[in-house]
Amino acid sequence: MTPATTYDAVSTRRAWLLAQGRFAQARRAEGEYGAQLKKVARAVGGIVRGFAPSGSLEDFFNLREALGRYAELLRPWARSVAARMLADISRRDAFAWFEHGKEMGRALKKEIESAPTGEILRKSLEEQVGLITSLPREAAERVHKLALTSITQGERPDALAQEIMRTGEVTKSRAELIARTEVSRAAGELTAARAKWVGATHYEWLTAGDIEVRPLHRKLNGKVFAFDDPPIIGEKGERGLPGSTYNCRCVLLPIIPDQI
Repeated sequence: MTPATTYDAVSTRRAWLLAQGRFAQARRAEGEYGAQLKKVARAVGGIVRGFAPSGSLEDFFNLREALGRYAELLRPWARSVAARMLADISRRDAFAWFEHGKEMGRALKKEIESAPTGEILRKSLEEQVGLITSLPREAAERVHKLALTSITQGERPDALAQEIMRTGEVTKSRAELIARTEVSRAAGELTAARAKWVGATHYEWLTAGDIEVRPLHRKLNGKVFAFDDPPIIGEKGERGLPGSTYNCRCVLLPIIPDQI
């Protein structure tokens, strides 16, 4: 890449802070994605109720088969829904870069337009399809475990029935978690890909700045990390970018080199 214009560190950071709010807007896609995934949860709940109208499940194998068939039927729909979510995030992220480009000059915009994000989007699409179609399968597994627990531990029939009828609600919670986590993760990966394409090697970690921020992530706020050496972000020692773990609303602020 041929150096185009030199920017001092202060103006670079100021421009990124102005653009950071635009990067955070990618999370707005979470609402639409979550609404679509909750449709799956409602359908799963309906299937379970159909096989256990009073909570008494007598035909688990047919229920599991029905949920498995539903998971396969979901694939084309899941691909369409996931593709729309990723396109929305990519569009918002690109817009944030282009707005930032107004501050940094035409060179940055030209480079961002050629950033190789296609592979990331293709990989993420397949992951999303897998997650969406896992919802009915996980529901079947849950009901199976409930039935086994009832047999081995002598659980009361009314308690088992109550838990079986909660399957749709549990699936809805899982759908919401997927939407919240995957939108943030995809947004972070796209921003990182474009940042590295223009020569950035490091980023600043920024939290949402409220009481819901994890204590571990609160300690990361404002600190600078290398893209190739992300910090520990989970209790089990997992490492990753902002937004890449469940329920994380943190964002990364790329540190653009002085010359681009």
